[in-house]
Amino acid sequence: MANVYFKKVDSSTSLDEIRSISKELLDIVIKKENINLEKEIPLKVHFGEPGNITFIKPENYDGIIDYLEEKGIKTSFIETNVLYGGQRFKKELHLKTARRHGFTRVPVIIADGDHGELYDDIEINKKHFQKCKLGKEFSNYSQLIVIAHFKGHMLAGFGGAIKQLAMGHASKGGKLAMHMGIKPKINNRKCIKCGLCLKSCAEDAITIGEKSFIDHEKCVGCGACLAVCPSKAVTIMTLKGVSRFISGGSDFREKVVEYAYAAQKGKNNIYINYTMNITSGCDCIGKKMKILMDDIGIYVSTDPVAIDKACYDAVKEAGKKFRGSNTFNYAEEIGLGSAEYTLKDI
Repeated sequence: MANVYFKKVDSSTSLDEIRSISKELLDIVIKKENINLEKEIPLKVHFGEPGNITFIKPENYDGIIDYLEEKGIKTSFIETNVLYGGQRFKKELHLKTARRHGFTRVPVIIADGDHGELYDDIEINKKHFQKCKLGKEFSNYSQLIVIAHFKGHMLAGFGGAIKQLAMGHASKGGKLAMHMGIKPKINNRKCIKCGLCLKSCAEDAITIGEKSFIDHEKCVGCGACLAVCPSKAVTIMTLKGVSRFISGGSDFREKVVEYAYAAQKGKNNIYINYTMNITSGCDCIGKKMKILMDDIGIYVSTDPVAIDKACYDAVKEAGKKFRGSNTFNYAEEIGLGSAEYTLKDI
Protein backbone atom coordinates (compact mmCIF):
# COMPACT_ATOMS: atom_id res chain seq x y z
CA MET A 1 0.00 0.00 0.00
CA ALA A 2 1.35 3.38 -1.03
CA ASN A 3 1.01 6.78 0.58
CA VAL A 4 -0.62 9.59 -1.38
CA TYR A 5 -0.31 13.12 0.02
CA PHE A 6 -3.11 15.53 -0.80
CA LYS A 7 -4.13 19.12 -0.27
CA LYS A 8 -7.44 20.55 -1.37
CA VAL A 9 -7.75 23.47 -3.77
CA ASP A 10 -10.80 25.12 -5.26
CA SER A 11 -11.74 28.07 -7.44
CA SER A 12 -10.92 30.47 -4.62
CA THR A 13 -7.35 29.18 -4.25
CA SER A 14 -4.93 31.83 -5.51
CA LEU A 15 -1.98 31.15 -7.78
CA ASP A 16 0.40 32.03 -4.95
CA GLU A 17 -1.36 29.48 -2.75
CA ILE A 18 -1.08 26.79 -5.46
CA ARG A 19 2.64 27.48 -5.76
CA SER A 20 3.00 27.22 -1.99
CA ILE A 21 0.94 24.02 -1.79
CA SER A 22 2.99 22.41 -4.57
CA LYS A 23 6.20 23.23 -2.78
CA GLU A 24 4.85 22.05 0.57
CA LEU A 25 3.64 18.71 -0.78
CA LEU A 26 6.94 18.09 -2.55
CA ASP A 27 8.83 18.74 0.66
CA ILE A 28 6.51 16.44 2.62
CA VAL A 29 6.76 13.47 0.25
CA ILE A 30 10.56 13.78 0.12
CA LYS A 31 10.85 13.81 3.90
CA LYS A 32 8.15 11.25 4.70
CA GLU A 33 9.27 8.77 2.03
CA ASN A 34 13.01 9.31 2.67
CA ILE A 35 13.70 10.20 -0.95
CA ASN A 36 17.27 10.94 -1.96
CA LEU A 37 17.38 13.68 -4.57
CA GLU A 38 19.69 13.60 -7.58
CA LYS A 39 21.76 16.60 -8.65
CA GLU A 40 19.60 17.04 -11.76
CA ILE A 41 15.87 16.29 -11.89
CA PRO A 42 13.82 17.22 -14.98
CA LEU A 43 10.11 17.98 -14.71
CA LYS A 44 8.05 15.83 -17.09
CA VAL A 45 5.24 18.13 -18.19
CA HIS A 46 2.71 18.67 -20.98
CA PHE A 47 2.91 22.02 -22.79
CA GLY A 48 -0.69 21.98 -23.99
CA GLU A 49 -1.87 22.03 -27.59
CA PRO A 50 -2.39 25.49 -29.13
CA GLY A 51 -6.06 26.37 -28.72
CA ASN A 52 -6.39 24.42 -25.49
CA ILE A 53 -6.88 26.69 -22.47
CA THR A 54 -7.37 24.18 -19.64
CA PHE A 55 -3.89 22.61 -19.53
CA ILE A 56 -2.02 23.30 -16.28
CA LYS A 57 -0.12 26.55 -16.75
CA PRO A 58 3.62 26.64 -15.95
CA GLU A 59 3.28 29.26 -13.21
CA ASN A 60 1.59 26.56 -11.12
CA TYR A 61 4.94 24.74 -11.06
CA ASP A 62 6.98 27.66 -9.73
CA GLY A 63 6.89 26.32 -6.16
CA ILE A 64 8.39 23.03 -7.36
CA ILE A 65 11.15 24.84 -9.24
CA ASP A 66 11.78 27.12 -6.25
CA TYR A 67 12.22 24.06 -4.03
CA LEU A 68 14.71 22.41 -6.38
CA GLU A 69 16.69 25.60 -6.90
CA GLU A 70 16.90 26.15 -3.14
CA LYS A 71 18.41 22.67 -2.88
CA GLY A 72 20.92 23.44 -5.64
CA ILE A 73 19.30 20.94 -8.00
CA LYS A 74 19.37 21.58 -11.72
CA THR A 75 16.04 21.19 -13.47
CA SER A 76 14.34 21.55 -16.85
CA PHE A 77 11.04 20.83 -18.59
CA ILE A 78 11.12 17.61 -20.60
CA GLU A 79 8.61 16.32 -23.18
CA THR A 80 8.35 14.26 -26.39
CA ASN A 81 6.95 15.03 -29.82
CA VAL A 82 3.44 13.91 -30.67
CA LEU A 83 2.48 11.31 -33.25
CA TYR A 84 -0.16 13.37 -35.05
CA GLY A 85 0.31 16.67 -36.91
CA GLY A 86 0.07 20.15 -35.46
CA GLN A 87 2.35 22.44 -33.49
CA ARG A 88 4.01 19.77 -31.33
CA PHE A 89 4.82 17.33 -34.13
CA LYS A 90 8.47 18.33 -34.40
CA LYS A 91 11.01 19.92 -32.08
CA GLU A 92 11.17 23.35 -33.71
CA LEU A 93 7.43 23.95 -33.49
CA HIS A 94 7.17 22.18 -30.15
CA LEU A 95 9.67 24.60 -28.60
CA LYS A 96 7.74 27.56 -30.00
CA THR A 97 4.55 26.20 -28.43
CA ALA A 98 6.31 25.76 -25.09
CA ARG A 99 7.51 29.37 -25.18
CA ARG A 100 4.12 30.69 -26.29
CA HIS A 101 2.48 28.89 -23.37
CA GLY A 102 4.95 30.31 -20.89
CA PHE A 103 7.32 27.41 -20.25
CA THR A 104 10.38 29.66 -20.16
CA ARG A 105 11.66 29.64 -16.59
CA VAL A 106 13.95 26.62 -17.09
CA PRO A 107 15.40 25.01 -20.24
CA VAL A 108 13.18 22.78 -22.39
CA ILE A 109 14.31 19.32 -23.52
CA ILE A 110 12.53 17.49 -26.35
CA ALA A 111 13.54 13.96 -25.43
CA ASP A 112 13.07 12.20 -28.78
CA GLY A 113 14.95 14.48 -31.15
CA ASP A 114 13.97 16.85 -33.93
CA HIS A 115 11.22 14.67 -35.35
CA GLY A 116 10.61 11.99 -32.73
CA GLU A 117 13.22 9.68 -34.22
CA LEU A 118 15.61 9.30 -31.27
CA TYR A 119 14.82 6.56 -28.78
CA ASP A 120 16.22 3.85 -26.57
CA ASP A 121 14.74 0.37 -26.38
CA ILE A 122 13.86 -0.48 -22.78
CA GLU A 123 13.46 -4.20 -22.20
CA ILE A 124 10.42 -5.24 -20.13
CA ASN A 125 9.34 -8.67 -21.50
CA LYS A 126 5.61 -8.26 -20.84
CA LYS A 127 2.50 -9.54 -22.63
CA HIS A 128 2.34 -6.95 -25.42
CA PHE A 129 5.91 -5.65 -25.60
CA GLN A 130 9.33 -7.17 -25.13
CA LYS A 131 10.88 -3.72 -25.50
CA CYS A 132 9.49 -0.18 -25.39
CA LYS A 133 10.74 2.77 -27.43
CA LEU A 134 11.27 5.76 -25.11
CA GLY A 135 12.69 9.19 -25.92
CA LYS A 136 16.46 8.91 -25.80
CA GLU A 137 17.08 11.82 -23.40
CA PHE A 138 15.19 10.08 -20.59
CA SER A 139 18.05 7.59 -20.30
CA ASN A 140 20.25 10.42 -19.00
CA TYR A 141 18.26 10.72 -15.77
CA SER A 142 17.64 8.34 -12.88
CA GLN A 143 14.98 10.55 -11.32
CA LEU A 144 12.18 12.75 -12.64
CA ILE A 145 9.31 14.67 -11.17
CA VAL A 146 6.41 13.49 -13.33
CA ILE A 147 3.71 16.16 -13.33
CA ALA A 148 0.31 15.24 -14.72
CA HIS A 149 -3.00 17.00 -15.25
CA PHE A 150 -5.64 14.52 -14.13
CA LYS A 151 -8.66 14.58 -16.46
CA GLY A 152 -10.56 12.38 -18.89
CA HIS A 153 -9.20 10.79 -22.06
CA MET A 154 -11.06 9.43 -25.09
CA LEU A 155 -9.16 6.13 -25.32
CA ALA A 156 -7.52 5.62 -21.93
CA GLY A 157 -10.61 6.70 -19.97
CA PHE A 158 -8.52 9.01 -17.82
CA GLY A 159 -5.12 10.66 -18.03
CA GLY A 160 -2.76 11.07 -15.10
CA ALA A 161 0.64 9.83 -13.99
CA ILE A 162 0.39 6.49 -15.83
CA LYS A 163 -0.39 8.12 -19.16
CA GLN A 164 2.24 10.81 -18.57
CA LEU A 165 4.79 8.03 -18.14
CA ALA A 166 3.58 6.07 -21.16
CA MET A 167 2.58 8.42 -23.99
CA GLY A 168 4.62 11.22 -22.45
CA HIS A 169 7.87 9.25 -22.53
CA ALA A 170 7.39 7.29 -25.76
CA SER A 171 9.05 8.24 -29.03
CA LYS A 172 6.82 8.40 -32.09
CA GLY A 173 7.43 4.71 -32.72
CA GLY A 174 6.36 3.93 -29.18
CA LYS A 175 3.20 6.03 -29.51
CA LEU A 176 2.47 4.26 -32.78
CA ALA A 177 2.94 0.86 -31.12
CA MET A 178 0.53 1.70 -28.30
CA HIS A 179 -2.15 3.13 -30.57
CA MET A 180 -2.09 0.67 -33.41
CA GLY A 181 0.74 -1.80 -33.50
CA ILE A 182 0.82 -1.46 -37.30
CA LYS A 183 3.66 -0.51 -39.61
CA PRO A 184 3.91 2.45 -41.98
CA LYS A 185 3.78 2.37 -45.77
CA ILE A 186 4.94 4.73 -48.52
CA ASN A 187 2.46 6.65 -50.64
CA ASN A 188 4.31 6.79 -53.97
CA ARG A 189 2.18 9.67 -55.23
CA LYS A 190 3.68 11.85 -52.48
CA CYS A 191 7.18 10.37 -52.32
CA ILE A 192 9.84 12.84 -53.58
CA LYS A 193 12.62 10.23 -53.29
CA CYS A 194 14.75 12.39 -51.01
CA GLY A 195 16.13 9.36 -49.17
CA LEU A 196 15.69 10.75 -45.64
CA CYS A 197 13.57 7.77 -44.59
CA LEU A 198 16.22 5.43 -45.99
CA LYS A 199 18.92 7.08 -43.91
CA SER A 200 16.76 6.95 -40.77
CA CYS A 201 16.00 3.24 -41.04
CA ALA A 202 18.27 1.09 -38.87
CA GLU A 203 16.71 -2.13 -40.17
CA ASP A 204 17.42 -1.66 -43.91
CA ALA A 205 13.68 -2.09 -44.50
CA ILE A 206 13.15 0.70 -47.05
CA THR A 207 13.62 0.65 -50.80
CA ILE A 208 13.56 3.92 -52.75
CA GLY A 209 12.99 3.63 -56.48
CA GLU A 210 10.35 3.83 -59.17
CA LYS A 211 8.09 2.19 -56.59
CA SER A 212 9.30 2.90 -53.08
CA PHE A 213 8.19 0.57 -50.32
CA ILE A 214 8.79 -0.62 -46.76
CA ASP A 215 9.50 -4.30 -46.18
CA HIS A 216 7.23 -5.20 -43.25
CA GLU A 217 9.20 -8.37 -42.60
CA LYS A 218 12.18 -6.20 -41.64
CA CYS A 219 10.34 -3.15 -40.28
CA VAL A 220 10.16 -2.97 -36.48
CA GLY A 221 7.66 -0.08 -36.42
CA CYS A 222 10.02 2.42 -34.81
CA GLY A 223 8.40 5.38 -36.60
CA ALA A 224 11.68 7.06 -37.59
CA CYS A 225 10.71 7.15 -41.28
CA LEU A 226 7.32 8.61 -40.42
CA ALA A 227 9.03 11.24 -38.29
CA VAL A 228 11.51 12.52 -40.89
CA CYS A 229 9.49 12.39 -44.13
CA PRO A 230 9.15 16.01 -45.40
CA SER A 231 6.32 15.26 -47.86
CA LYS A 232 4.27 13.04 -45.54
CA ALA A 233 4.60 10.21 -48.00
CA VAL A 234 5.31 7.76 -45.19
CA THR A 235 1.91 7.15 -43.67
CA ILE A 236 -0.15 5.05 -41.31
CA MET A 237 -3.39 6.44 -42.72
CA THR A 238 -4.69 3.23 -44.27
CA LEU A 239 -8.29 2.09 -43.71
CA LYS A 240 -6.98 -0.46 -41.22
CA GLY A 241 -4.75 2.12 -39.55
CA VAL A 242 -7.51 4.71 -39.13
CA SER A 243 -9.87 2.08 -37.76
CA ARG A 244 -7.37 0.90 -35.18
CA PHE A 245 -6.41 4.48 -34.28
CA ILE A 246 -10.02 5.38 -33.53
CA SER A 247 -10.61 2.24 -31.49
CA GLY A 248 -7.19 2.39 -29.87
CA GLY A 249 -6.96 -1.35 -30.32
CA SER A 250 -8.57 -3.75 -27.86
CA ASP A 251 -5.46 -3.83 -25.69
CA PHE A 252 -4.69 -0.11 -25.71
CA ARG A 253 -4.88 0.40 -21.95
CA GLU A 254 -2.69 -2.60 -21.22
CA LYS A 255 -0.15 -1.30 -23.71
CA VAL A 256 -0.16 2.08 -22.01
CA VAL A 257 0.49 0.38 -18.66
CA GLU A 258 3.43 -1.56 -20.13
CA TYR A 259 4.97 1.62 -21.52
CA ALA A 260 4.50 3.29 -18.14
CA TYR A 261 6.30 0.35 -16.57
CA ALA A 262 9.21 0.84 -18.99
CA ALA A 263 9.34 4.59 -18.34
CA GLN A 264 9.72 4.24 -14.57
CA LYS A 265 11.96 1.17 -14.65
CA GLY A 266 15.09 1.80 -12.58
CA LYS A 267 14.06 5.36 -11.69
CA ASN A 268 13.32 7.00 -8.33
CA ASN A 269 10.50 9.24 -9.53
CA ILE A 270 8.15 11.56 -7.70
CA TYR A 271 4.60 11.97 -9.08
CA ILE A 272 2.45 15.09 -8.81
CA ASN A 273 -1.14 15.18 -10.12
CA TYR A 274 -3.05 18.44 -10.47
CA THR A 275 -6.74 17.52 -10.25
CA MET A 276 -7.86 20.89 -11.51
CA ASN A 277 -9.52 22.13 -14.72
CA ILE A 278 -11.02 18.65 -15.03
CA THR A 279 -12.23 18.04 -18.59
CA SER A 280 -13.45 14.96 -20.47
CA GLY A 281 -10.64 15.22 -23.02
CA CYS A 282 -6.86 15.41 -23.17
CA ASP A 283 -4.71 18.56 -23.21
CA CYS A 284 -3.68 17.41 -26.71
CA ILE A 285 -7.07 18.60 -28.00
CA GLY A 286 -6.49 22.03 -29.50
CA LYS A 287 -9.74 23.70 -28.55
CA LYS A 288 -11.60 25.06 -25.56
CA MET A 289 -13.21 22.29 -23.51
CA LYS A 290 -15.90 22.37 -20.87
CA ILE A 291 -14.74 21.98 -17.27
CA LEU A 292 -16.73 19.13 -15.73
CA MET A 293 -16.55 19.96 -12.02
CA ASP A 294 -14.91 22.06 -9.36
CA ASP A 295 -11.19 21.71 -8.71
CA ILE A 296 -10.32 18.99 -6.20
CA GLY A 297 -6.69 19.35 -5.22
CA ILE A 298 -3.04 18.46 -5.70
CA TYR A 299 -1.73 14.95 -5.06
CA VAL A 300 1.85 13.73 -4.57
CA SER A 301 3.20 10.17 -4.30
CA THR A 302 6.07 7.88 -5.20
CA ASP A 303 3.62 5.42 -6.79
CA PRO A 304 2.06 6.26 -10.19
CA VAL A 305 -0.78 3.75 -9.77
CA ALA A 306 -1.73 4.86 -6.26
CA ILE A 307 -1.79 8.56 -7.17
CA ASP A 308 -3.97 7.96 -10.24
CA LYS A 309 -6.35 5.73 -8.24
CA ALA A 310 -6.65 8.41 -5.55
CA CYS A 311 -7.53 11.02 -8.19
CA TYR A 312 -9.88 8.61 -9.98
CA ASP A 313 -11.71 7.90 -6.72
CA ALA A 314 -11.94 11.60 -5.85
CA VAL A 315 -13.45 12.45 -9.24
CA LYS A 316 -15.90 9.57 -8.87
CA GLU A 317 -16.89 10.78 -5.41
CA ALA A 318 -17.47 14.24 -6.88
CA GLY A 319 -19.99 12.74 -9.30
CA LYS A 320 -18.06 11.85 -12.48
CA LYS A 321 -16.96 8.28 -13.20
CA PHE A 322 -14.27 8.05 -15.88
CA ARG A 323 -13.74 4.88 -17.90
CA GLY A 324 -10.52 2.91 -17.64
CA SER A 325 -10.74 1.34 -14.18
CA ASN A 326 -9.31 -1.91 -15.60
CA THR A 327 -6.05 0.01 -16.01
CA PHE A 328 -5.42 -0.36 -12.29
CA ASN A 329 -5.85 -4.14 -12.36
CA TYR A 330 -3.27 -4.65 -15.08
CA ALA A 331 -0.90 -2.09 -13.52
CA GLU A 332 -0.90 -4.08 -10.29
CA GLU A 333 -0.57 -7.35 -12.17
CA ILE A 334 2.69 -6.37 -13.87
CA GLY A 335 4.14 -4.60 -10.84
CA LEU A 336 3.83 -0.97 -11.90
CA GLY A 337 2.44 0.01 -8.51
CA SER A 338 -0.36 -0.43 -6.00
CA ALA A 339 -4.02 0.54 -6.43
CA GLU A 340 -4.32 0.34 -2.64
CA TYR A 341 -3.31 3.62 -1.02
CA THR A 342 -3.43 5.62 2.17
CA LEU A 343 -4.55 9.20 1.61
CA LYS A 344 -2.66 11.68 3.75
CA ASP A 345 -4.75 14.85 3.85
CA ILE A 346 -2.39 17.77 4.54
